[in-house]
This record gives sequence, C-alpha cells and structure tokens, in this order.
Amino acid sequence: MPNIKSAIKRVKTSEARNAQNTTAKSAMRTAVKKVEAAISNNDGAAAKEVLASAASKLDKAAAKGLIHKNAAARKKSRLMKKANSL
Repeated sequence: MPNIKSAIKRVKTSEARNAQNTTAKSAMRTAVKKVEAAISNNDGAAAKEVLASAASKLDKAAAKGLIHKNAAARKKSRLMKKANSL
C-alpha cells in the first residue's frame, strides 16, 4: 500500500476507472452477443434492432480507448454483413 498521498489517490482513481472500463467493455460484449444470437436464430428484425445499440457501444468503447478504433470498425462491419445476409 502506498504511503504518499498522491500515490494513494492514484490507486483510488485507477480502481474507479478500471471499474468503469470493465462495465463498459462488458456491456459492449453483451450487445455484440445479442446481435450474434439474433442472427443465429435467423431473426432479421431483432438483429437489426440490437445491431444499432451494439454499434453505438462499439463506437463508445473505441472513443474511450477500450478497444482500437479499427477493431470496432471491423466488428461492426462483420456484424452488419451477417445481419444483411438474413
């Protein structure tokens, strides 16, 4: 455990940020899984509905630096391709 005041604050802020990042990343993964589940059930209407929220979460994660912007673009592209094939 750090003794210096600034180091103590650093530990607290990094724990808080870690919690926020974990929550956002988890929500993003869940949204992507919902789209993939709808696609596997051949439910085109539901897939397009949840695809919008998944794309938004991917973009937000990329903007916050949780994932690389090209990774977000790639995931969105692949999801859109699968959804449009239904």
